[in-house]
Amino acid sequence: MFDDVAANYDLTNDVLSLGQDRRWRREVARAVDARPAQRVLDLAAGTGTSSLPFTRAGAYVVPCDFSLGMLREGKRRHPWLPLTAGDATRLPFADGVFDAVTISFGLRNVQDTDRALRELYRVTKPGGRVVICEFSHPTWAPFRTVYEEYLMRALPPVARAVSSNPDAYVYLAESIQSWPDQPGLAARLQGAGWARVAWRNLSGGIVALHRGTKPR
Repeated sequence: MFDDVAANYDLTNDVLSLGQDRRWRREVARAVDARPAQRVLDLAAGTGTSSLPFTRAGAYVVPCDFSLGMLREGKRRHPWLPLTAGDATRLPFADGVFDAVTISFGLRNVQDTDRALRELYRVTKPGGRVVICEFSHPTWAPFRTVYEEYLMRALPPVARAVSSNPDAYVYLAESIQSWPDQPGLAARLQGAGWARVAWRNLSGGIVALHRGTKPR
C-alpha cells in the first residue's frame, strides 16, 4: 500500500493535514534535539523527509522503512541519505547503538506495536531517548466530534483528488480511530521499559508527541 503512494506521499499529507504536518515535524525535531555526531534512528522514515532536520543538526541519521517503494523514492530525492530497509519488529541494528530513536506517523502501521517499542528500546543506548509522533485523540469533546466527521467523510474525497491510492487514506482514517489514546500509548511505552514517559498534545490532540528515556 505504501509503495503505491510513495510518489505523492509528502504532498498528500500536506494537503490532508492542511499544512499542519510541517509544524508537527518541527516539534519532533525539537523534541529529539539531535546534536552533532549523535546517531539517530528515524523509523518509518518513508521518503526521508522527516530525517532532514537531524542531518542539518549535524547528527548521523539512519532513515529506516519497511516500504521499498518509499525508500526508492527517497533515494531518488536524497541520494546521500543512508536509507535502510527494515522491519520495526526485527530491526537490523545491534543493541545500544543510537542516541535517539524516533518514529512519526508509523507506529500505528506496525503489526505488533509492543514488539516495535521493545526493539526501539533495544537499539537505544542507556540514557538515550525515544520520541514518537502519532495521531491521537482530541481532548475537547466537541472538537473530537468534528474531527472524526472530517476523518470519515471529508478525508476520503480529498484523498481521491490528490493521492494515487485513495484506499490507503480510508485505511488511515480507520487506523486513527482505533489507535490508543494518549495515556494508553504512554502505558505501552512504560511496558516496553521506557522511563520518564510523558506526552504533549499538538493541534488539540489530533497528534500527540510521546517521549521517554532508556534508564542508564
